[in-house]
Amino acid sequence: MQRLKFFTPTELKPAGWLRRQLEIQAEGLSGNLDKVWRDVRDSRWIGGDSEGWERVPYWLDGFIPLAYLLDDADMISRAKKYVDAIVANQREDGWLCPCTDEERAGYDMWALFLIDKVLTLYYDCSGDERIPGVVRRSLENLYEHIKKVPIFSWAHARWFECLIPIFRLYEMTGEAWLLELGKLLREQGMSYEKIYTDPGFGSFERRWTYETHVVNQGMALKEGALSSLLDGPEKEADDGFSQFMISQLFKYHGSAVGHFTGDECLIGTSPIQGTELCGVVETMYSYEILFALTGDPVWADRLEKLAFNALPATITPDMWAHQYDQQTNQVACTVQDPAHLIYGTNGAESGLYGLEPNYGCCTANFGQGWPKFARSAMMKTASGVEIVSPVPAILKTEIGGAPVTVECDTLYPFGGEINFFVTAEGETDFTLAVRVPGTAKTALLDGEPVEPGSVVTLERKWSGRAAVTLTLGFETALVPRPSGLYSLERGPLVYALEIGEKWVRREYERGGVERKYPYCDYEVFPTTEWQYAFDFTDAARDIRVSETGEIGDFPFAPESAPCSLEVPAAQINWGYAFPYKMTAREEPLCRMPVAPTKTVRFIPYGCTNIRLTELPMVERIGEE
Repeated sequence: MQRLKFFTPTELKPAGWLRRQLEIQAEGLSGNLDKVWRDVRDSRWIGGDSEGWERVPYWLDGFIPLAYLLDDADMISRAKKYVDAIVANQREDGWLCPCTDEERAGYDMWALFLIDKVLTLYYDCSGDERIPGVVRRSLENLYEHIKKVPIFSWAHARWFECLIPIFRLYEMTGEAWLLELGKLLREQGMSYEKIYTDPGFGSFERRWTYETHVVNQGMALKEGALSSLLDGPEKEADDGFSQFMISQLFKYHGSAVGHFTGDECLIGTSPIQGTELCGVVETMYSYEILFALTGDPVWADRLEKLAFNALPATITPDMWAHQYDQQTNQVACTVQDPAHLIYGTNGAESGLYGLEPNYGCCTANFGQGWPKFARSAMMKTASGVEIVSPVPAILKTEIGGAPVTVECDTLYPFGGEINFFVTAEGETDFTLAVRVPGTAKTALLDGEPVEPGSVVTLERKWSGRAAVTLTLGFETALVPRPSGLYSLERGPLVYALEIGEKWVRREYERGGVERKYPYCDYEVFPTTEWQYAFDFTDAARDIRVSETGEIGDFPFAPESAPCSLEVPAAQINWGYAFPYKMTAREEPLCRMPVAPTKTVRFIPYGCTNIRLTELPMVERIGEE
């Protein structure tokens, strides 16, 4: 079904800064959630009395690949404890979710779609032979259940997520009833084609709906391609509707960092509207699936932009705290006045860094972002290996009966020099496909020009150790945004104004949930000037690029940003929307300079905690 297959965590491992990022996650909140958060620690999924729906499956969706990618014996054991409990609690008729028989009719089956998806992931990581049978019995039960109780609520909106375990099991068994189950889910589920072809799609309201929920949109990006396989699983997936969805989302709700706003429903293009963290990681996963299904490099370009920008920017560098909503122009993170909320459909604490600001779904779910991205760095093709993202990673597999190692040594995306080392024990024929990031201005593969945005295939007889070098040239670009604002991009990185920070710790208990360091909440206030406009009026002024050539112990910390831009800017009177809560206005009060032009520092967006990303051009009296 897929053109490309995922390698197992036994074969593919992160290296360099990417491995360090996973280690930080393991040392942080998502690596310890089963110890500190009762919704996971005491979940009904393992016989406790706390939440028994989506939070444990969400957490396992990131914790399992994290544990296996790092070969962490303790984490693998803890993951197995949860899986063992879930398997042991499966009913004789196949029912898998933690509820009584009387509760079944009212149980939202979204949690089942999610846990079956997680179990197939666990199988691919662990090889546990119990799992295919558990998933099969679960899906058989689902088939009979939804004939009597059609899917509703979240399951209705996310029906296509169940196609992931359905197709994985179909690949193993070839049983036709699985496709019939998928078709029944499609018949009962929400029609995104109807939503996106509605003439009113471009408008938005400050009200909560399933149809405009940002996480649903991120998940649904893969719906069309997956659904197309129900009618012909041996055919190529059709991602035409996915492309149409993206065009509409970016047109009406796009942000400067390659995502769409939604706090928590779609909310336009303003730089002070938020983007939910769950939406970021689910969209990344959709891009990974779309690339695996189609091989189209545009999906990998979109994946990288989120991974290097939106994902790290909404989590603290030590990964112990996260936001529910991030803003591209986020000059402070404070508790909002409930009477003057900037968010469309979220609460006053949505912008805080913390344990579970606003809702706990992102607390459980954000952990899938980095491990699944690392798992997607290289994929298996019919004839060899494809480098999907040229980030540091090491693949050890067998091709044509010969052990093969493919190593990617690089600082990318913080630099453009990428070295691949291919080692074959013995002689073997296979293709090494290299995706050339479309965000590069120029590219050379072993000194020969190649097209950015393409996939270059090297068909060779490999023996011993060989080196392949990809050299990317980046160009700094001003990208127009709505309201006469601009953002700065260089390669796959978006840049934002570096702002000094003051962190205020908030430790308390609410609803039986304790917040204490290091998993407490924080407000963040600016300590340096942020009200600037770009000033490129003098032809001599330019943007100077600085690259350290090193990545610190925390790759996305502002104080150790591996690269930066020196940018001419003038202070202006931008103003606050709500002065006492320090929310920047959507656009400045005035674009006239109030002080002489100076050089200010921009760092990668992903390295910021508070930031100004979309700026106007300075205006002066007499200018048109």
